[in-house]
Amino acid sequence: MSEARGPVRVALVGATGLVGRAVIASASAGDEARIVGIARREAPLPPGARMEMFVADPAKWGEVFEAVRPRALVCALGTTWKKAGRDAAAFRAVDHDLVLATAEAAHRAGVPNMVLVSAAGADARSKTLYMRVKGETEEALSKTGFKRFDILRPGLLRGERVGDLRFAERAALIAAPLVDPLLSGAWERFRSIDAAVVAEAALGLALRRAGGRFTHDNEAMRRAAREWRRTRETEDAQ
Repeated sequence: MSEARGPVRVALVGATGLVGRAVIASASAGDEARIVGIARREAPLPPGARMEMFVADPAKWGEVFEAVRPRALVCALGTTWKKAGRDAAAFRAVDHDLVLATAEAAHRAGVPNMVLVSAAGADARSKTLYMRVKGETEEALSKTGFKRFDILRPGLLRGERVGDLRFAERAALIAAPLVDPLLSGAWERFRSIDAAVVAEAALGLALRRAGGRFTHDNEAMRRAAREWRRTRETEDAQ
């Protein structure tokens, strides 16, 4: 359980994505964490967002970390094969290179905790580019030196994306209620999960004090999210 008391600054990169927006919404609903968003360009924020947003070139993100001194970094950065122009190097530049550079900048600035939103099936030895890059990124970040490093590996993310139509993903989400029960054993990790649950887990884990490297599947994220909600309810009652 988190030992944090009062608003704690949590840096967020990838604020405009599905999980990033859910992190903002969850943090804005209480006073446990205050989000400091860092982005390459301006973008609309979710309604009711209570946060700070810094827009800067990624080369300057380290200066932002130095200035705001967050307790943790939540990284929800990522692109898609289509957005990367179906180019492997362009895809890797975001999902591996930019993520790693951001983490290294945060670590140099003294940020002790990092939470990475990865993907179910991430494996540096995978034959699939997406899963291989995700796995390679996890391995690289594990060597960065954070006191605590949490890897979230959600299955298919449920939630409303803003300005990002993914037809294959939409079809999968429609089929999820029927497909999820059929996924068992090693395939169970690919079941769908609400982005809001992933966000709550990310916030709760970001504020934990115990050190180490931890990997969380869907069920572990649900447990972390429930604990985050219980902590919030307890503090609200005080």
